Amino acid sequence: MFRCPGQEMRFWKPTDIFEAACRHCGAAVEFFKDDPRRRCPACGRDCPNPRLDRGCLEWCARAAQCRAFMKQEKEGERVRRKIITIDEQTCTGCGLCIPNCPEGAIQLIDGKARLVSDLFCDGLGACLGHCPEGAITIEEREAEPYDEEKVMTNIIKQGPNVIKAHLEHLKGHGQQAYLETAIACLERAGEQNPLARGAEAGQPHPLHEAMHGGCPGSRSMRFEQAAPAPAAGGEQPSQLTHWPVQLHLMSPQAPPYQGADVLLAADCVAYALGAFHAKHLKGRALAIACPKLDEGQDRYLAKIRALIDEAKINTLTVMIMEVPCCGGLLRLAQQAAAQATRKVPVKCVTIGIRGDVLGEEWV
Repeated sequence: MFRCPGQEMRFWKPTDIFEAACRHCGAAVEFFKDDPRRRCPACGRDCPNPRLDRGCLEWCARAAQCRAFMKQEKEGERVRRKIITIDEQTCTGCGLCIPNCPEGAIQLIDGKARLVSDLFCDGLGACLGHCPEGAITIEEREAEPYDEEKVMTNIIKQGPNVIKAHLEHLKGHGQQAYLETAIACLERAGEQNPLARGAEAGQPHPLHEAMHGGCPGSRSMRFEQAAPAPAAGGEQPSQLTHWPVQLHLMSPQAPPYQGADVLLAADCVAYALGAFHAKHLKGRALAIACPKLDEGQDRYLAKIRALIDEAKINTLTVMIMEVPCCGGLLRLAQQAAAQATRKVPVKCVTIGIRGDVLGEEWV
């Protein structure tokens, strides 16, 4: 990997080694300040260093070496990702979508809402529900990669309320790496993190507490388990102890997963298996996913790995259906376990489409 030939690491500060969000998948990528680019550990793609300062090319005696490398870089690279699209014929120009896009991706131009820059659209769709005409949708296409650093430059100018809305938007959608990048931008600009205001002494740092915020469905909650009531009419008490459970929405830093026995279940398992709660979920922290239909499975891989290394889970039980496509969930778990620095026992439980347990084995 090319490194700046004119740097002397003896004079570096702690902030010269930092993490930024991968512009392809959003996972955290560690950079040294002189790295032109790094490979994302989650998706394997190259990511340019968002803080690389090339002003030194004007005076550094070794600038020629850097320029030679820079000629080989592909500037203006485009990636395939989710991004909003606005139907010009349907849009009435009411402007209701604009205040709900703190990133500044939408502006009213010539009486119509316009997407002014791919760089500013994160594709999470905060603006969708505010269009009375349904003119805004999300599509997947070739676009400039989303750039959290440039977005924050624009957001900081708009004041603390917009900053807070943006941070809660990222947090509510589980975008941990983008959130960390945004807070780092605030620190460099000397701005206060609005999510940290009013936090009680001893509470977790906002970056490490469970995800919550803009989306009520992804707010982290933990339930107190009452003593089981006698079964009435065949009803059984729920053994779910926390929320959310969908793998995209849950946070490995959430308290229910710390040191826990984790159950990673394919979506269909709970519908097929009558004793799911009583025999399999009880006493475990739950995460669910569909290996066939869910997108962003590179993020699933990173989250399972984080459960092992960061949450320090005790065991991982993977419950899948007997259908071939369901085996992808087990492969994700095995791959994450192989990449993790800690070792945890992994068990696979296979459920038949008629609701019977076909097999259990440690893998």
